[in-house]
Amino acid sequence: MKRFGKTITFLLKIHLLGLAMLSMFRITEFVALKDLLTPAVKGETWLQTGAFVRGVWFDNVTACYIMVAPMFVVMLAACFHSHNRGWRRFAVWWFSIFYTLAFAVSAANIPYFGFFFKNINSGIFEWFGYTGTTAGMMFQESSWWLYIILFIVVTAIFVRLLWFIEKRTFVDIRGTDAGKRRPSGIALRLVVTSVLLGLCFFGIRGRTGYNPIKISAAYYCNDSFLNQLGINPAFNLLTSALDDMRKENRSLNLMPTAEAVTIARHSLGITGSVDSLYVLRREMAGDSVKSRPNVVIILMESMSANFMKSFGAREELTPVLDRLYKTSLSFSNFYSTGIHTNMGMTGTLYSCPAIMKRNLMKGTVTPRRTGLPTVLKENGYHNMFFMTHESQYDNMKAFFAQNGYDDIYAQEDYPADKVVNAFGVNDGFLFEFALDKINRQAKTGKPFMATVLTISNHPPYVIPEGFKCRSKEPETQIVEYADRCIGDFLQAAQRQPWYDNTIFVVLADHGKLVGKADAELPQSYNHIPLMMFGCGIQPQVYEGPGCQIDVMPTLLGIMGIGYTFDGFGQDLLRHPREMVFYSADNQIVARNNEQVFIYSPEMQKSFTYGVMPGWQLAEMKPGAATDVLRRYVFAMIETAEFNERQSRCR
Repeated sequence: MKRFGKTITFLLKIHLLGLAMLSMFRITEFVALKDLLTPAVKGETWLQTGAFVRGVWFDNVTACYIMVAPMFVVMLAACFHSHNRGWRRFAVWWFSIFYTLAFAVSAANIPYFGFFFKNINSGIFEWFGYTGTTAGMMFQESSWWLYIILFIVVTAIFVRLLWFIEKRTFVDIRGTDAGKRRPSGIALRLVVTSVLLGLCFFGIRGRTGYNPIKISAAYYCNDSFLNQLGINPAFNLLTSALDDMRKENRSLNLMPTAEAVTIARHSLGITGSVDSLYVLRREMAGDSVKSRPNVVIILMESMSANFMKSFGAREELTPVLDRLYKTSLSFSNFYSTGIHTNMGMTGTLYSCPAIMKRNLMKGTVTPRRTGLPTVLKENGYHNMFFMTHESQYDNMKAFFAQNGYDDIYAQEDYPADKVVNAFGVNDGFLFEFALDKINRQAKTGKPFMATVLTISNHPPYVIPEGFKCRSKEPETQIVEYADRCIGDFLQAAQRQPWYDNTIFVVLADHGKLVGKADAELPQSYNHIPLMMFGCGIQPQVYEGPGCQIDVMPTLLGIMGIGYTFDGFGQDLLRHPREMVFYSADNQIVARNNEQVFIYSPEMQKSFTYGVMPGWQLAEMKPGAATDVLRRYVFAMIETAEFNERQSRCR
């Protein structure tokens, strides 16, 4: 039994070593991102400790997943007196491989959380199709090098210690008397092995009770950062991927579809009979004006409203955008549909709401959408799309080519020496290139729409040499650069003959975390600027709620173009909204001017906030008004899912 006991000790040492390393990553994340703590918990050491206690709990679940296979092999062999070194070496290789993967996810989670304010999830698998771009994003952003180095060092130390533990175990077993081989001894060892395996499976389950451990078990306080800190990133990624594959999670099933469609139609003012394939279809009236203005849409990467002085920013980072805000048709209470670029594009251009972490531009067959590009194309417009990176990213080239765009310009069209990082060229070159193409198209006399998708405000940040910044941090310096590029482009456009007959639309694809997290889903991720100006548009500030899905109907309403509409947007100037809805990877949100309702379908948990002056939020108890928001967002998301299912039948 002594040799058998040393085999147990061998596995226990590795298990504890793995837990220690995973905890070390959590401590690193806490130190690196502690500024995300709300002021109320910054000095509460005991409260902060709760995240680490729950962290060990979740880390143990991950460690037990890794342990179960080698434990079965090594312990079963030991039951029958086989202490051959090959069994333990197999275990060492197993631990080396799977803990390396767990460490990689833990290291990557630190910058990921810092950027998205949520733990790494299955949404990252969308990036795997763009290996070069993703690798460039990781290795070209200097702030991430520390975590790459940390991962390499920790993994090397861990593997070295594994082999050291195995070697010491080998020496100890060789120096221990084998003892007598009795049937009763084998039976006892089998019982002990069964108990240990049972404990391992219990560790995987994570808790007693009917259901195994879920992410919601980490939530213990009112600080969103601490709640998510306790979740093991590898566990979060695994459960997220498994949830995606579960049949019942292919649809959210928030409420009966018929009820959802009824609420959605009522909220959009749709009357009459319902077409089962096009439940939101309605005819949008136009006018008899024959001259059509050109359209230039600028989608700025990660330009949260919180960066602008107009919305309370302390530093003057965006003088161009702030000037436009005062001289345009501006929308102060405006939100992105999601937190990723593909969601911003499908929301703005095709009035498609974001549905959690789904990419509505991709699929086994490239989706067909009716939207602003297709309507304008039907009205004689020539449509151009300009991006900085490779055209295959997020299936952009195939998607846009199939859905209304005539010319699509991407990294493949630019000189190689202009490529500055994994996401291609910088904003300055992009606007110069776009202006030249727009000028050429304008000379044909045919009206055009140009959509320009910027990138500079996305890691890795590249600030051109010679650009003078007021701020000191790269995260704000790049905002200054992005703003300047907009200004330079508009100044150059003003000198062109087509400028006076053009409507400009400037907004963000989504926001980003700016300052402190003020809610379970920070407002700065979705609160974005929207400015429309040019060609007879009168300056004013629209203060009602609006969302990217409203850009298409509002813009076409200004232009006086009639069309058949299946989208979720409203012409805000003719039919103001009472509330809006949007989502993140694992949350859906509804808000009006008084309240914000956030719901996590995975946890079946909701959060309610009151809207204070200056877009400040205060937690509050749910009431009747909250129930209206809940039913509204459930209905809109459920109807969006139904529309997606029906689109596959068309």
